Amino acid sequence: MIGPGRARLPRGEGPWPWLAAGSVALSLLLLVGLLTLLAARGMGHFWPSPLTLVTLEDGRQLVGQAVREERLAHAEGRERLYLTANRDLDGAIWTWVAVEEIVAESRPHDLVVLERTRWGSFQGRLLALESAEGRVEGEAAWSALQARLEELAALRSERERLRDETVVPLVRRLEREPEVRGELARANARIRELQARMEGDTLWLESVDGRRLEQPLAQVLRAWRPNAMSTPQKLAAWGQGVWRFLSEGPRAANSAGGVWPAIFGTVLMVLLMSVVVTPFGVLAAIYLNEVAHQGRFTRLVRIAVRNLAGVPSIVYGVFGLGVFVYGIGGTLDEWFFADQLPSPTFGTGGLLWASLTLALLTLPVVIVATEEGLARVPDHQREGALALGATRVEMLTRVVLPMTAPAMLTGVILAVARAAGEVAPLMLVGVAKLAPQVPVDGEFPFLHLERKFMHLGYHIYDVAFHGGDVQAALPLVYATALLLVLVILVLNLTAIFLRHHLRARHGALPRR
Repeated sequence: MIGPGRARLPRGEGPWPWLAAGSVALSLLLLVGLLTLLAARGMGHFWPSPLTLVTLEDGRQLVGQAVREERLAHAEGRERLYLTANRDLDGAIWTWVAVEEIVAESRPHDLVVLERTRWGSFQGRLLALESAEGRVEGEAAWSALQARLEELAALRSERERLRDETVVPLVRRLEREPEVRGELARANARIRELQARMEGDTLWLESVDGRRLEQPLAQVLRAWRPNAMSTPQKLAAWGQGVWRFLSEGPRAANSAGGVWPAIFGTVLMVLLMSVVVTPFGVLAAIYLNEVAHQGRFTRLVRIAVRNLAGVPSIVYGVFGLGVFVYGIGGTLDEWFFADQLPSPTFGTGGLLWASLTLALLTLPVVIVATEEGLARVPDHQREGALALGATRVEMLTRVVLPMTAPAMLTGVILAVARAAGEVAPLMLVGVAKLAPQVPVDGEFPFLHLERKFMHLGYHIYDVAFHGGDVQAALPLVYATALLLVLVILVLNLTAIFLRHHLRARHGALPRR
């Protein structure tokens, strides 16, 4: 049965119901297509793609991963793009090959891929591993390499832990506590010891065209043979790659590594923004709808609030830079951090000013949504509460606001969806290209609002437009974009579930 105020057009009454249903279906189809594209292009980046050994008509050989194939623009035939890696040998990692020139293709099992900290990845053959214990060749070299890489990963993890948990906090305390200098020296000595244990081993590699390369093992992160891996092994490697992408920090100028600092910064900024904007937006809506005299001035204020929702976001960024960063932040530095000037503490972009700027940006959304919820509360609910002896404050807090809570959370959901994807204002008030230290740690006051932070949206922009190789950056752009969508989805679903809980508890209001 259709309730009051929910009358619908009958299906036979003109084409409008079918046009509306078709529009909904098309919107859902486009959304599914977008998510499928992001998932396929982004998550496929972590799958160990097979290496193809290509022999050309002139006798040359190359090894690489086939990326795509295109038709030649000014001639007949097609050409194929291969990811050949080996930047230190060839100066480039991409090679176009005319399909007609390919004589033979094969996938030898002895081809290896090395992920390195310098020069990108290497694709070729492993000849030998030299260490203090001697030289190992052939298949024994591959087994020894895997064992040594596990040892290097443990040493590298301990080194990073010492740096993040011991050295960095001690450096911050050094100016005000000179007695920590000895502890800092011991920590640095331990790091140098770990670094020395990581060095000394050498890999001898060979490209498929016969060129040899001497590779320090300390610069190698991982090694695998994609052509020799079974499907379960590839699936395990894919899962490990996704986990590293989610849990590690970026490296190589954001063109490799993970996005954990950007995930943490995005979620923390959105949560702080929500904590700030919700009470102010709700109080403003209560004043406009329940307290203020409903006259011309109130109508003008409502029009101004709605117009603020359409102001370009970069304008809010300029306002945040001038008022929050230089105005309030500069004043705080003069009052409380004068001994650290001219190096600013709060007088530069940071997490606090970014959250406040986005709170100001999304404030009109929360006000409008809350006002709509307040307007839907029937007047007899207010009159009944007052007739039973409740004061006006009790009527608002115990009757009106609980019934308006779903509408408030709707405003918060819209605010989160807009704020999480904003990039332009953040470029002015605190986001950083690289900030591997998250703003939360074990040092008092634990949450450092003055620090710069990384953001998923800005990370996408930086990787896509500021990298040296756009083609190589595309998979990371797709993966990060998918992750940003999922982060927004999780935040929104949390608010939606809370809204449904409140709606079930206090009763749903009929639509007008």
